[in-house]
Amino acid sequence: MKAATRQGLAALAASIVCLLAAPSAAIADVKVSEPASAAPLAATALPAGLPALPAVGEVMQRDLRTGLAINGFDPVSYRLGGGPAAGRPQYELTHDGIVWRFDSQANLKAFEDAPEVYAPAFAGFDPTGVANGVAVDSNPALFAIVGRRLFLFRSAQNRQSFLQNAEILANAEQRWGSVQRSVAR
Repeated sequence: MKAATRQGLAALAASIVCLLAAPSAAIADVKVSEPASAAPLAATALPAGLPALPAVGEVMQRDLRTGLAINGFDPVSYRLGGGPAAGRPQYELTHDGIVWRFDSQANLKAFEDAPEVYAPAFAGFDPTGVANGVAVDSNPALFAIVGRRLFLFRSAQNRQSFLQNAEILANAEQRWGSVQRSVAR
């Protein structure tokens, strides 16, 4: 056995002995409170106002700092001709466990009525990455609407390649199922 491993095990054993030998009076001052409800710990541990933790199997790309889908951009605004608009906190909707923001109440209602029309393809991941079998985060400012679908890209070069090569979309469609299963959020 290596010396470093022996030292680590000795330190662990010493910690356990100290915990077991500690007087019960010192431990008696520690108060453990039970949750008021039978809700899971994850649901009760978050401060009020924060979005829920991601569910197992959740795949929509979202900003890891804020928890917002497509970095807080309004998904409906892409189709209105003026380009993407930042969503506003007063127009939020939680859909499939993800918080979406909208520029207006009308846009929120449109998304609520038909999320499959407005949500980006491939859960907002760059289709060129998906075509290569990986989930690559995108930049919501780099987009294209092809047919009825919104696509988001990581770089202007990826966007250009996608628009010039229909095979990328075909490969992305073929690989999306396996890529989707590999996403852990």
